Amino acid sequence: MHPSDTTKKTKNGLNISDVATTFLSTKLAAGAPHIRAFCGCVGVGAIRAALTLAALSALLLISARPSQAQTEAVLYNFTGGSDGAAPGYGLTSDGAGNFYGTTGLGGSSGTGTVFELSPNGGGGWNLAVLYSFPELADGAYPSAGVIVDSAGNLYGTTAVGGAYGQGVVFELSRVGANWTETVLHSFYSGADGEGSGALIMDPAGNLYGTLYHGGGGTNGAVFELSPSGSGWTEQVIYNVSSGSAAGLTMDAAGNIFGVGNSRAIGNSTVFELSPNGSGGFNPSVIYTFPGLPKPVGALVLDQAGNLYGAADGDAKRCGKVYRLSLGTSGKWAARILYTFIKGGTDGCYPSSGIVFDAAGNIYGTTDGGGSYGHGTVFELVAPVSKHKHKYEERSLWSFNGTDGLLPFGTLILDGAGNLYGTTYAGGSSGDGVVYEVTP
Repeated sequence: MHPSDTTKKTKNGLNISDVATTFLSTKLAAGAPHIRAFCGCVGVGAIRAALTLAALSALLLISARPSQAQTEAVLYNFTGGSDGAAPGYGLTSDGAGNFYGTTGLGGSSGTGTVFELSPNGGGGWNLAVLYSFPELADGAYPSAGVIVDSAGNLYGTTAVGGAYGQGVVFELSRVGANWTETVLHSFYSGADGEGSGALIMDPAGNLYGTLYHGGGGTNGAVFELSPSGSGWTEQVIYNVSSGSAAGLTMDAAGNIFGVGNSRAIGNSTVFELSPNGSGGFNPSVIYTFPGLPKPVGALVLDQAGNLYGAADGDAKRCGKVYRLSLGTSGKWAARILYTFIKGGTDGCYPSSGIVFDAAGNIYGTTDGGGSYGHGTVFELVAPVSKHKHKYEERSLWSFNGTDGLLPFGTLILDGAGNLYGTTYAGGSSGDGVVYEVTP
């Protein structure tokens, strides 16, 4: 979080930074903002205590709402019990209208869950807990959302637990009416890495993800996990030189793009990993951000090969949305599409990656700012002419606590233009929500 940000105060003067700074002050953009700060630093008990404090403190953050042109509906309020709490990583869809996600807390052991949210046919939604993580044995405290393959299997990561206590990559497979978890890899620190974030999968079924620490160094890394006859083989394919690695994206040619999100302004980089034809990758740093605060979330590719992303703010800045384009000279150049205004109602501090629709309009979330200082869902309307480059920002929704708080996860956009996401906290019990915003 950003302790100096005065836009995060409620009407009674309570500042989110005051109650949540213990777990959010080191928020990292690899999909686990509230867990990663503790990986390798403190014990599991401290993780649980800090996360529980944040969820409970959300009950204090409630204020009245004026009318807004758009509508928001809470599809599910987490209670903090067996259904989980702190669903801060966003959702994935199976294409049939069902959503899947993870919670960082709650479940049978209090160490997180994987859930499915399905329409009930009557205009409501039903939540089913597919898996509750046991105490450490098969992973604990999911560190990102899940992805789904063509067979309906789910894949994800945890921040701690597993055979060596450093987190796991897991698979959930449906067996009849139940789901079975398989640990595909247990991280053991050192050259192997520790604490992993969101996954992507290539057409061959190989998994790729990021590590908070990896390759024997203190910075982040990118790993590949490949199926083999005897199981799965993990290898670190890139050591990030500039801070921790954010989420990954892959183009149709198999090139992987990611961000090294350094805390030092001007040191963050964008890297590309290109297949070398021999089963490996050739890494290259394609852009270094001059004077830009830490990028967040995974990059997004458009059909022309341009890369889009968001950057967090700091004490002086409120965050930006940017585009990277490859010029005729072979060099990448950045264009700032929008700068958030500190103290305004348009949101402050982008908290995840962005998505865009077929018309080129961009959607994302901020974890501060808005009408109440509790975060927003925003839209950047694309220029109507190719000769104009300015995007117009629309604040689609301002969270007030009762409808969610701290929308960390990347949004999902459906074919009708509805947006779906999760908040880490807030809602009727203060333990987070799944929400829908209809522009």
